[in-house]
Amino acid sequence: MQINQQVTTKNAIKLGALWLLLLVLNAAMALVAIAVGSAGYSLGEIIRGICSPEPNPVKTIVISLRLPRVLLAMLVGAALSAAGTLLQAVMRNPLADPGTIGVSAGASTAATTIMLIFPNMLSAVPLFAFGGAALACVLIYALAWKGGVDPIRIILSGVAINSVLGAYNGLLQLLNSDRLQGVLAFMNGSLSGRSWPHVRVALIYASIGLFFAFLCIKSANILQLGDEMAQSLGMKVSLNRVLLSGVSAFLAAATVFVAGMIGFVGLVVPHISRLIVGSDHKALLPTCVLLGSFILLLADTIGRVIVPGMEIPVGIVMAVTGGPFFLYMLRKRGKAVAS
Repeated sequence: MQINQQVTTKNAIKLGALWLLLLVLNAAMALVAIAVGSAGYSLGEIIRGICSPEPNPVKTIVISLRLPRVLLAMLVGAALSAAGTLLQAVMRNPLADPGTIGVSAGASTAATTIMLIFPNMLSAVPLFAFGGAALACVLIYALAWKGGVDPIRIILSGVAINSVLGAYNGLLQLLNSDRLQGVLAFMNGSLSGRSWPHVRVALIYASIGLFFAFLCIKSANILQLGDEMAQSLGMKVSLNRVLLSGVSAFLAAATVFVAGMIGFVGLVVPHISRLIVGSDHKALLPTCVLLGSFILLLADTIGRVIVPGMEIPVGIVMAVTGGPFFLYMLRKRGKAVAS
């Protein structure tokens, strides 16, 4: 008994140290992101500019442009990572994430429709984005239902929904090419030009979504055991799958409104976190939230500085790095099944 308590205490200390390290990395990355750019500043210049009572270029750039972008990148990364973690628990598949199974596509389709066809309703985009993500989830479950919900059928249904919605988005853009300029950054996933109102909206939605995500930790752990084991423990499996998928859809919709389509965060981050802390969501979900905010902030910063005089949207940076990772995961999973 004493040995078990010592092991548990040692694991808790290691986990606390990991979370502290991730917090420090996030803070350090935030300082780097604030300092670098077309106009680079030293830490001393930033502090003097912010503390100065007089208006100055450093203060304007840092407070009005770079700081809200940094905070938004961290919020979006945390939300997408949590959404991916829940979906992977629901489907018991490490290849699942909001982008690959159609949840983000549903939110993006609804948001793009409003932006192109009903531009006078832009204030309602967050609501429609969540509605689109929720509707995509409903369609996925309806197509996957056959005397119950099977994780493999969910993924196949999600891929089909993703394909159909992608075709619809392409047609919508073709028919509204004259108004497409304002939507291109949205479709590529970008944090450029975002300001404090976007941060406030993202903070509200992400906080609500993450709160419910942490309430789902017990359910996510039980779902990982398999349907039969979960049912023997008294869980209503299908109902809990729907609830966890709903939370994931809410988180994905929150990110789509403020940042557009950003893929692979919900795929890459949970897998890396699982390698570090294991599959227990009590450790996995907080780790994903912290690591996701760091990775997306890093990707956005790389996109801002990698090509002088040009900004690469963070969605493209994540696709370039996440695509090969997805293929690696697919190949690794295929070998595991074959063996």
